[in-house]
Amino acid sequence: MTNFDILADLKWRGAINQQTDEAGLAKYLQEHDDLALYCGTDPTGDSLHIGHLIPFMILKRFQLAGYHPVIVIGGGTGSIGDPSGRKSERVLLSAEKLHQNELALTAQMERLFGTDNFEIINNAEWLNQISLIDFLRDYGKYFQVNNMLNKDVVASRLENGISFTEFSYQILQAIDFYRLNKDHDVQMQIGGSDQWGNITAGIDLIHKLAGANRQAFGLTIPLMVKADGTKFGKSAGGAVWLDAEKTSPYEFYQFWINQDDRDVVKYLKYFTFLSHEEINELEEQVKSEPWKRTAQKTLAQEVTKFVHGETGLQEAELVTAALFSGNVKDLTVKQIEQGLKHAPAAEKDTTSQNIIDFLVDTKVEPSKRQAREDVQNGAIYINGECQQSVDFEVDPSKAFDGKYVIVRKGKRKYTLVSIKD
Repeated sequence: MTNFDILADLKWRGAINQQTDEAGLAKYLQEHDDLALYCGTDPTGDSLHIGHLIPFMILKRFQLAGYHPVIVIGGGTGSIGDPSGRKSERVLLSAEKLHQNELALTAQMERLFGTDNFEIINNAEWLNQISLIDFLRDYGKYFQVNNMLNKDVVASRLENGISFTEFSYQILQAIDFYRLNKDHDVQMQIGGSDQWGNITAGIDLIHKLAGANRQAFGLTIPLMVKADGTKFGKSAGGAVWLDAEKTSPYEFYQFWINQDDRDVVKYLKYFTFLSHEEINELEEQVKSEPWKRTAQKTLAQEVTKFVHGETGLQEAELVTAALFSGNVKDLTVKQIEQGLKHAPAAEKDTTSQNIIDFLVDTKVEPSKRQAREDVQNGAIYINGECQQSVDFEVDPSKAFDGKYVIVRKGKRKYTLVSIKD
């Protein structure tokens, strides 16, 4: 048995919202080292975003403590759609799209959890085998409609209406927990705070079908809200995805490094595997030397390395350093596209042009007079080089495979000029 008190650690990190049987789970962990626990995700998209990452970080902590995590990919439930967090009916996906998403999410999870003491199960394995009559006879009779209506996720939808399809989702998730408990000896389910009703429904079903003494536990994670009261997980470009093609390692890194001092310690506790002592030390640095942003840099490094690996972290830090220093000439085209994705943009053709005219045409400068003044004062950089001659010719073919010209005005005001034939 492990000597590490995982529940005490989770409480210190502020990572527990509700537990179905706190004393029972603590006793089980003291007496057993074979806890298996699961978290599910439906393949409604081809990537998770950082909001989804929260319960999986808890699952990872259990894995590191020596317990057995199970990921359930909802090939069955995903064909219906969880009504949680939605105001209207979900658009159903085709079987082909669901399968593509299943493969993508499976690959993501394997990168995060590795292959040691970990497994992925698709709930289509059992849900797709249940006939309508079996569903009603073997499971439906154990669910009281009045109790189902009182679940928060359903009650919040009653005013606008909810279909029987989405209404029945909680039964399917309860079946998941029952089958995992019965066939795979999984004792605990974890999820976001909005999953409490689904989790407790699963435990109730287990006790009705397998006996009141059957070990089954549930744990939910608090809703993540930023210090300013807004929803966690969004950036200027929208959702922050775990897929590097949707959110580059550089953008991912920047999301974390730009966190508010009021939030950074909470995120260090949630999203890193640093020790209590290391996080406490960083908390003191936030108070004593906030301008150094050491906590934010550590947070960005740790989470980027966890999601994108050491290579992704190195890429993110390289692009960050280049844009901060202005030394962009050694960046690749792909790195430029990552780093300046949200910078002001302009388009030009392949023709060489005098720098003054170029700056005005790309709207870097409002007038030729201002352009000449800024050039002569050394405020204008073309592809990382300071240009102080008003006679300089901007030749788009000279850098970045002729695809871009990077203009910097002042310390860090970039404009990305795309070159079109």
